[in-house]
Amino acid sequence: MFLKALIVFLLIGVLASLFAGLGFLFKDSGKPDSRRTLYALGVRIAFAAALLMAIGYGLATDQLALSAPWHGR
Repeated sequence: MFLKALIVFLLIGVLASLFAGLGFLFKDSGKPDSRRTLYALGVRIAFAAALLMAIGYGLATDQLALSAPWHGR
């Protein structure tokens, strides 16, 4: 249960960083020295990497089950 909550938290973090970066892109369009969009991209990449690691861990330890009909378990 903890792993699923962690995955949801990381997904929300990715989406929040995505929309924050979009807001920074619009607000800082006239400022060539602003790096807030770049920092939001870095945060989004970190959240996405952690999300992939959490999903991989869940699949490796069978805490997340593949229930697709074509999987054939």
